[in-house]
Amino acid sequence: MRHDERQRRHLQVPRRLRLAPLAGAVLFGAACDRPAATSPAPATPPAIAAPAAETAVWHTLGTWSGHGSGQTGSFDVGTGSLRVKWEARASAPDADRYLTVVLHSAISGRPLQTVLDVHEPGAGTAFVQDEPRVSYLDVTAPGMDWRLSVEEMLPRPAGR
Repeated sequence: MRHDERQRRHLQVPRRLRLAPLAGAVLFGAACDRPAATSPAPATPPAIAAPAAETAVWHTLGTWSGHGSGQTGSFDVGTGSLRVKWEARASAPDADRYLTVVLHSAISGRPLQTVLDVHEPGAGTAFVQDEPRVSYLDVTAPGMDWRLSVEEMLPRPAGR
């Protein structure tokens, strides 16, 4: 073996060692993505508060009542922020009682989201966030008399 060959062989890095720097870089990068064990825990983000009464106005889009199943008339949602006030009373003593209200697109008729699904008489308010569009509510309420009021949140005019 000549001196040149010996020197070249001596300078060659074995194949398994050629990958070591790459593996080290990957491990280092992964370690940098994680917070150190001694770092303090991140602060809890502040809770998002509901709009203050003085910053919003609720505008009634419609009020409907009925017995059993039915649909409301169409209403135009301009902002996408709705609240649905509801009331349900039992109308038949032995009937399967529940109230399901689903928001639909008045253009396509497709269901957008379930607003309310209750299984006993009562009253309350449900809040809905959707796209601005013309909509209606589909009501399923066997054994129930129901009343719904849909209101839209509008920004309060400046200076009031």
